[in-house]
Amino acid sequence: MERRENSAEHSWQVVLMAILLHEHASEPVDLLRVVRMLAVHDVVEVDVGDTFHYEKADRENLAELEAKAAKRIFGLLPADQAEELTALWEEFEGKQSPESRFATAVDRFVAFIMNHHNEGGTWVKHGVTAAQILDLNQHIGNGSPAIWDAAQELVANAVEAGRIKP
Repeated sequence: MERRENSAEHSWQVVLMAILLHEHASEPVDLLRVVRMLAVHDVVEVDVGDTFHYEKADRENLAELEAKAAKRIFGLLPADQAEELTALWEEFEGKQSPESRFATAVDRFVAFIMNHHNEGGTWVKHGVTAAQILDLNQHIGNGSPAIWDAAQELVANAVEAGRIKP
């Protein structure tokens, strides 16, 4: 039976992957900060829903909707916790710190692994090409060149197997 992962499964997967792969970060990272960031990075999906990665650019006002959702959801917490978690979420979205670059690399790499083990999965379903995948995800290399190398290999394997077009 095929199904998409739910948010709880995804959060667990990315946290575990960060723990296992943090030695491959492009620069030293505070692993606890990465884990905390990954634990809350998709909380906005409670309000906004999960937008397919290759359709995010087409979705109007997505960043604005996500910021509004973060404010509402984190705003349910005591002020100090709301401020802390909002800052973590914004850091993840900004991809400016070593921790956020590594966290986003891990977050994106999970999709590569899932599609690899699901015969192309959502890549096939939505007709995504290797060029689109590599172009939209090249920032993975900023967080971890080793993870980016592995991601590129998974895409090459999908092309070689005829699952996706170059």
